[in-house]
Amino acid sequence: MSVIYILLSISIIVAVVFFIAFISAVKSGQYDDSYTPSVRMLFEDELVKEQPKPSIKQKKTN
Repeated sequence: MSVIYILLSISIIVAVVFFIAFISAVKSGQYDDSYTPSVRMLFEDELVKEQPKPSIKQKKTN
């Protein structure tokens, strides 16, 4: 039973270490995208299809 407590404490310590490493990597800018803005002008913009406007003209039948 004591092995479970040891493994649980070790796993929590490892999880905290990985969480601290992740936070420090995010703060240092390791996940910032510096490549895409430089090549964005090379890609074509996607065309936005306009929806047809409904006609207001309607004939009234009397």
